[in-house]
Amino acid sequence: MAQKIYEAHEHIAKAEKYLQTSFMKWKPDYDSAASEYAKAAVAFKNAKQLEPAKEAYLLEAEAHTNNRSYPPAALTDMQRLPEAVQYIEKASMMYVENGTPDTAAMALDRAGKLIEALDLAKAVHLYQQAAGVFENEERLRQAVELIGKASRLLVRQQKFDEAAVSLQKEKNMYKEIENYPTCFKKTIAQVLVHLHRRDYVAADKCVRESYSIPGFSGSEDCVAMEQLLQGYDDQDEEQVSRVCTSPLLKYMDNDVSLPACISPEKKKKSSDANR
Repeated sequence: MAQKIYEAHEHIAKAEKYLQTSFMKWKPDYDSAASEYAKAAVAFKNAKQLEPAKEAYLLEAEAHTNNRSYPPAALTDMQRLPEAVQYIEKASMMYVENGTPDTAAMALDRAGKLIEALDLAKAVHLYQQAAGVFENEERLRQAVELIGKASRLLVRQQKFDEAAVSLQKEKNMYKEIENYPTCFKKTIAQVLVHLHRRDYVAADKCVRESYSIPGFSGSEDCVAMEQLLQGYDDQDEEQVSRVCTSPLLKYMDNDVSLPACISPEKKKKSSDANR
């Protein structure tokens, strides 16, 4: 057993060496590092060292993720990730019970990053769990970053109803910590999500509610959203397109794509009404 543990640590050391860079070696060798971590995991497992084995498997998965490649052999090991994530969730509960919530939240955040490649819904759940831990500790700055990760993944999955709820919570937190400029950007994201949901009323409501945020009324974010919603209301495709293609929306740092300007059904109803 001692020999197996020694072998495992040897493989870990080799993996770390492959990840090092130097003057002549600019890029880490993730593929070789992943191979060494896999060998270390097996050695730890054979020595009945389950915690180090789990950690080695996670490090292997990280190396494959950083390498942006998933060869057949790697896929077999990546399938162990859900089980590893379950262990992390159990461990995080123990960390909270033992009075180390920071460690619990960071572990859940890490698990979320690892599982994203396989299961976006699970990643959202983990980020929300981690946010909840920080929120209970009244550490809103850390919590809101994790909620933001969850919001983006919900949008990516086109779960717009859930994304709308997540974005509202995110904006409320930014307002509480007085980060008002970010609140403006979250309002834009909310409007786009509500328009994806074909809920013009909700989009208009979130803009009106944002008037209470210091500095929002009259800002370029506010003006753009007012123009966008006015364009939707007037069925003015040219105005909607102009706002949608403006730098403010075109280069927004989020995963919310721009919804179709005016649906054919809406155009038809508008045309019929004007006859």
